[in-house]
Amino acid sequence: MRGSAELAQKILRGDRLSLARGITLVESTPGSAPGLLKALRPPRRAFIVGVTGPPGTGKSTLVDRLISQYRKKNLRVGVIAVDPSSPITGGALLGDRIRMAGHGKDTGVFIRSMASRGWTGGLSRATSSAVQILDAAGFDLVLLETVGIGQSDVEVVGITHAVIVVLMPGLGDDVQVSKAGLMEVGDIYVVNKADLEGANQMVTILLGALRGRPQSPSVLRLSALPGKDIAGLVDAIEEIRARFSKAPKELNLRSLRGMIVETARGNLAESLQRVSESKADEMASQVLLGRLTVEEAALRIFGN
Repeated sequence: MRGSAELAQKILRGDRLSLARGITLVESTPGSAPGLLKALRPPRRAFIVGVTGPPGTGKSTLVDRLISQYRKKNLRVGVIAVDPSSPITGGALLGDRIRMAGHGKDTGVFIRSMASRGWTGGLSRATSSAVQILDAAGFDLVLLETVGIGQSDVEVVGITHAVIVVLMPGLGDDVQVSKAGLMEVGDIYVVNKADLEGANQMVTILLGALRGRPQSPSVLRLSALPGKDIAGLVDAIEEIRARFSKAPKELNLRSLRGMIVETARGNLAESLQRVSESKADEMASQVLLGRLTVEEAALRIFGN
C-alpha cells in the first residue's frame, strides 16, 4: 500500500517515469490497480476522446495531427493507442507509437501503446485504468485510439466523453454505415482520405444513415496525412468540450459507468481463468447426469 501511495504522489506531480511505471503496473498486474487508483483519486478534469473505426482508415495519422493542433493550444495531451497483440510475445506491435514518434521529445505529450491481448471491443484490459492515471497526471486531453474494429466492437463509447468514428471511401463502408454499431456511438464522423474517389458519396450516405439521431453528429471530410481540414475536426471537438465544461456531470457519468462495466468485465474474465479444470469437469458431469442445466452449471461454477 505504501508503495502505491508513493508512486501515486509522483504521478500526481507529473513525473513521466512514474507515469509509465503506473501504467505498466496496472497492465501487467491487474490486482494492483485498485490500490494505486485509490491513492490517486483524481479530480476528473481530462477530456477523453475516443478515436475508432475499421482498420486502415488512418486513425493513427489523425491522432498525430490532433496532438499537433492541441499542443499549439498549449494543452497537455495523453494518448493510449491500443494495438493488436503480437502472436509471439503477447505485447503490442507498437505501430501506432511509431507513427507518432515526432512527438517523442515533447514533455507535454505522453504516448503509450497497449496490447489488446484478446480483449474485445477495440480496447485492452487495462485501458480504463491507464486513462484514469493520465487524468491524475494532469493531462488536459486524453486521446484513446482503438484497435481497428468492426460494427459490434464499440466499448470505446463507454469510457470516453466524445467518440470520433473514422471511415474512408473504398472499404465497403457505404454498406457498413447502414448497420448498427458504429453508427450509433459516434459524436463526430470523419471521412478520411477525402482526396479518394467516392468521398462525397460517402458523406451523403453517412448523413442519410445518421438522420433521426437525437443529437445530430458532425460529419466531416478531411485528409489527415497532409493535415488538410484538420482545423474543422478540432472545432467539432471543441464544441463538445465546451458543453462538457459547462455541464460535466452527464458526460462524466457516462464515462464512469463505462469504466465500471469494463473493470467488472475484466474481473469476471480473471475469475474465469482461475476456475480449475476439476471444477469445470465436476459441473460437466452434473449436466451429463441431468442434474443441472448448462445455465445452472455456469452459475454454480463460481460457487453460487
